[in-house]
Amino acid sequence: MSFDFDRVIDRKPTHSFKWNKYQGTDILPMWVADTEFSPPQEVLDAICERTQHGPLGYTLPYDSLNQVTVDWIAKQHDWQIKPEWLVWNPGVVPAFNVAAKAFCQAGDKILVQTPNYPPMLKAPELNQCELVKVPSILLEGRYELDLAALDNLAADPKTKLFLFCNPMNPCGSVLTQAELQAIADICAKHNVIICSDEIHCDLVLNKDAQHIPMPTIKGAEDNSFSLMAASKTFNIAGLGVSFSVIPNVKLRNAFRNAAMGIVPWAQILGLVATEAAFEKGHAWHEALLDYLRGNQDYLYKEINAIKGLKMVKSDATFLAWIDCSELGIDNVQKFWEDAGVGPSPGRDFGEPLFARINFGCPRSQLEQAVTRIKNAVTKLLQLPE
Repeated sequence: MSFDFDRVIDRKPTHSFKWNKYQGTDILPMWVADTEFSPPQEVLDAICERTQHGPLGYTLPYDSLNQVTVDWIAKQHDWQIKPEWLVWNPGVVPAFNVAAKAFCQAGDKILVQTPNYPPMLKAPELNQCELVKVPSILLEGRYELDLAALDNLAADPKTKLFLFCNPMNPCGSVLTQAELQAIADICAKHNVIICSDEIHCDLVLNKDAQHIPMPTIKGAEDNSFSLMAASKTFNIAGLGVSFSVIPNVKLRNAFRNAAMGIVPWAQILGLVATEAAFEKGHAWHEALLDYLRGNQDYLYKEINAIKGLKMVKSDATFLAWIDCSELGIDNVQKFWEDAGVGPSPGRDFGEPLFARINFGCPRSQLEQAVTRIKNAVTKLLQLPE
């Protein structure tokens, strides 16, 4: 079965958040983490079938949805979960903010792995807590969490929660068994609860890497939970559905209670789309991974051939974290936008000399972006063309 990921879909008339940012300009939007691909036809068909039925009233998560989610996690991640561990949410951003509300009080400290995407960096402040950054370090071409720093910072008795992404966003590393075990041991020692944002877990591109859910690690079964979704993988983020997998009943009840009266239910069409994706989207998913691997290979080769730019080939995600520090410029974002490419600003992730590029797009768009940035760097550095 073949799927056409090369098809260019005009999103400009659809009020797309991604495309509206540069409306009226000649800037390719390659920032926010949604792709340019249509979901599997089975997902679109399921949405159509549900809307044709008529009423779209309040709808609770249902048994068949829970079961296909259990089956998907078992197949993809070798994790045998129970349906009652699932807590459905309207997104992972609401979920980790609920976690802050559930497990912290005003004035507490929340650890966040950095660099990280802006909503996670903002969560402590939104919940009247103090943000404490746990840095990632680049070692031999791979970003790793600074475990010594985590141990030191977690020792503060005011520290109650650790928020991190696995796979990392924007760095793209998939944490190993040993790294996760170290995190589990440190947080258990210091009584810190672990909230693991694993929304990119189904987008592992490195065939030698394997995503391991945090609660499967020894010592983390009762002290951690995973946030997952079909949204990034199947490009259905606008439908507003994610799920938290919380094995410990006390954590699960605290999480649910913290959401009451504030966080809305997961949306009906998102539930329908998630079920269809997890039940019928396996072949599309495999084809997507192959296409993204090709895009990543192309971008890695091209970016590292451009003087002043460096890109690490990450384990996962459709996001490239590009080091622009050797260009010798202060405003990296302006440079990229003047070149006609709109990345996510590195400064929003805590690294102003970086840019994050979304390569979840048709190859032709990626090639266009590379040509533009090559021309801009040539002009900036006055290189021979």
